[in-house]
Amino acid sequence: MARRRRLAMVAATALAIGGVTLPAGVAQAAPACDVVYATSDWNNGFTANVTIKNLGDPVNGWTLRFAFPADQKVTQGWSAKWSQTGNQVTATNESWNGSLATGASTSIGFNGSHSGTNPKPTSFSVNGVTCGAAPQQPPTVGLSVPAGPFEAPADVPLTATASDPDGTISKVEFYRNGLLVNTDTTAPYGYTLEDLPAGSYTVQAKAYDNANLSAIAEKSFTVSPASGPTLVATPSAVSVNEGGSTTFNLKLSGLPSANVPVTLARTGDTDVTVSPASVTLTPTNWNTGVAVTVAAAEDSDTSGGTATITASATGYAPLAVTATEIDNDTPGGNNAWTTRFLEQYGKIKNSGYFSPEGVPYHSIETLIVEAPDHGHETTSEAFSFWLWLEANYGRVTQNWAPFNNAWTVMEKYIIPSHADQPTAGAPGTAQYAAEHDLPNQYPSALEPSVPVGQDPLRAELQTAYGTGDIYGMHWLLDVDNTYGFGRCGDGTTRPAYINTFQRGPQESVWETVPQPSCETFAHGGRYGFLDLSIKEANAPAKQWKYTNAPDADARAVQAAYWALTWAKEQGKAADVAATVAKAAKMGDYLRYAMFDKYFKKIGNCVGASTCPAGSGKDSAHYLMSWYYAWGGAYEANQNWSWRIGSSHNHFGYQNPFAAWALTNVAELKPKSPTAVTDWTKSFERQLEFYTWLQSAEGGIAGGATNSWQGSYAQPPAGTPTFYGMFYDEKPVYHDPPSNQWFGMQAWSMQRIAELYLQTGNTRAKALLDKWVPWAIANTTLGADWSIPSELKWTGKPNTWNPTSPQPNTGLHVEVIGKGQDVGVAAAYARILIAYAAKSGNVSAKNTAKGLLDALHAASDAKGVSRPEKRGDYRRFDDVYDAATGQGLYVPSGWTGTMPNGDAIASGKSFLDIRSFYKNDPDWPKVEAYLKGGAEPVFNYHRFWAQADVAMAYADYGHLFPNG
Repeated sequence: MARRRRLAMVAATALAIGGVTLPAGVAQAAPACDVVYATSDWNNGFTANVTIKNLGDPVNGWTLRFAFPADQKVTQGWSAKWSQTGNQVTATNESWNGSLATGASTSIGFNGSHSGTNPKPTSFSVNGVTCGAAPQQPPTVGLSVPAGPFEAPADVPLTATASDPDGTISKVEFYRNGLLVNTDTTAPYGYTLEDLPAGSYTVQAKAYDNANLSAIAEKSFTVSPASGPTLVATPSAVSVNEGGSTTFNLKLSGLPSANVPVTLARTGDTDVTVSPASVTLTPTNWNTGVAVTVAAAEDSDTSGGTATITASATGYAPLAVTATEIDNDTPGGNNAWTTRFLEQYGKIKNSGYFSPEGVPYHSIETLIVEAPDHGHETTSEAFSFWLWLEANYGRVTQNWAPFNNAWTVMEKYIIPSHADQPTAGAPGTAQYAAEHDLPNQYPSALEPSVPVGQDPLRAELQTAYGTGDIYGMHWLLDVDNTYGFGRCGDGTTRPAYINTFQRGPQESVWETVPQPSCETFAHGGRYGFLDLSIKEANAPAKQWKYTNAPDADARAVQAAYWALTWAKEQGKAADVAATVAKAAKMGDYLRYAMFDKYFKKIGNCVGASTCPAGSGKDSAHYLMSWYYAWGGAYEANQNWSWRIGSSHNHFGYQNPFAAWALTNVAELKPKSPTAVTDWTKSFERQLEFYTWLQSAEGGIAGGATNSWQGSYAQPPAGTPTFYGMFYDEKPVYHDPPSNQWFGMQAWSMQRIAELYLQTGNTRAKALLDKWVPWAIANTTLGADWSIPSELKWTGKPNTWNPTSPQPNTGLHVEVIGKGQDVGVAAAYARILIAYAAKSGNVSAKNTAKGLLDALHAASDAKGVSRPEKRGDYRRFDDVYDAATGQGLYVPSGWTGTMPNGDAIASGKSFLDIRSFYKNDPDWPKVEAYLKGGAEPVFNYHRFWAQADVAMAYADYGHLFPNG
């Protein structure tokens, strides 16, 4: 509850001015002040927004004082000079906001911490004058929804009006079926729900005032199944330069029986206009459509806005087109590259990339098999790219609501809640089980006699955050619940936590058996799916378990850094403060990726039974390993949990940029006492790792492991080491080799390039000075453009000597295949853009521009794509072949069923346990191939790739606004 304090100081005695005695109140106005203190709380932290209003004479310089009632601390503030002694807090004006005329206000704020409750201060003073109390009234809000009818997929614009009788509106939140979907901080308040499937919906608008009081308005509507032609807009979202115009095409999806009059109306940003006000689609022009013009007026502000253009026709579901105004009063705010970014952004937000819950799919297409084994699964990778995309959108539009909303959706669906990890705070350690080379060597037996080390983070994190829950993303979601596991076997809840890879480096996606992350034995065999990978002496217990992909969490931190940096440049740090604090928390838990799988000591760790268990931080390699995982008891009468790191380190997962941000940016420093020290060491260690692995040509080789073959085996004689860990050309997976794909190079080196761009780090520059010419030499521009695709490695690095690093003259990389992967091309272009912006390298800039032009030429209605041949789809119906080791391996005698009834047994194939693929609209192409036809060709729209394309445009427009 915010408190508002007011007082008009009236003197009880006469005032002496210039030697003349005057009655009180004559010729001198009484000083007075009004302070509004509002907080947004989370766990043990909070953001406070403070508004000071001068109700007396003009002042030139002010000092605010108040006392915290509990143990709160100011950790970082803005728009004032903040200090704290004990519980007494002082804020003094900056040079630019010290003068306050009568009735004028200024807003300041800070981030704070607390260990218990967070009560509000009860008294404030300004320049020694106590500000008294007055009752505070809540705001009012109204919500409007078009009358419909709505047919799937429906676009439904929401419009809210809000006012506050004794203050201002700070924001309006929009909710769909209880989920926060958007926050709007500028009137007129609105948001368009896009691509809604058939169903019943309840929507709410919740308005907050500057004292954090709120009010709610609610509406309900129904979306019916599609029954006929629909209105179609191409593109489905547009950007328009301030003072300029653009067009979109409006048509029908099917032949109408008569003329269809369509009206066009605008809501939202009043600078945006649409013309004509109506069009007619006819049996003649229904499929070619008509052009609609969207224009934006010239103004003098420094921020853009958004408007919704709604097309309405009798008997048709309304169609909404989002129009974003591009401001031209800020550097880089209005250029062709920014326009391309917004066009691509609009396609991503309006072309089926998101589920009804707002979760990003791995791809629009459902028939796709790579790491996810279905297109409408999603990964933590996709969420991290979404956050990064929205950070760029905030830079361009100054609207930070989508960035915050992306984190909200991520937190709701892919970061397990307390209910999803109920015993995470219980004691326990993981028992050792060896990793094996081939799936047919599983299940792997638990070996309780093998010593395991101590987890040095558990107690520290539990103390810091007051919970045993892990704050990290699980890597894989079945968004549409296609498999039917649901939550903990309920069969219906969506999205659903699932997992796949469990059986060694040779287990490709074609050889996986999908399984639920909450194992209640509702599906699968007698013990669910547990005994396919682990063999226990006794019957296994029902349990939950999650696996984190550290590169995704680190990318989320990277995105938060950029959101904070750009919001600060706009004077809007408070808009993202709460989300950035959550990124710092994620970075705290991400340290689990720095440790050996079983917390054994790092360095020359040979022999599972003889390699010593670690204690303290001697089990930390300080790199970003392939995963960390955690699990615990499901049944209420049990109380145990476990956590593990990973011994395997791939260069592609490193993110020294995130490590730098977590140690050098106050708002991103984690709160655990040893976190900053750990990340400082990790930053140095990661840069050493890249340097150690750089080949003679410039490409970066695979990585290193503390557990050879996953079982602490003895490596071949002469294997080079990095701090005692053994060089591994293809860490983690071998089918295909994990360092064969050039995309790993592009993803990872982009982080090095951003580090160089922001800090000028000399080691980052040295890596890029060698890597960039190698990549450019293997790149072709023009109509038949190509970039590296497949790599071949020979030789080895030298054993690492940190005091005297030696060049790797015997480690080589060869490009053995080229292609047109649009996502990799975008990531690669972003490396070149950042490198060129910092170094002035003309070749890098020109190559980047050539790649961006090639990507733009590959644009389609849903994004950017190129045809892909999928010869690997021959493996859909492969059964296990002992001679080759390929195919789906299920131990002889093991039987079970998938939720849809598909049998799981020896002799079954990938397709046999995923029979739903036979109903996919693209299945006939694969079926024809399996019967002897040509390789099937697909144009895929992967979320991460489309986001990287958009951000490549944004990077170029930001760093090279003049082209």
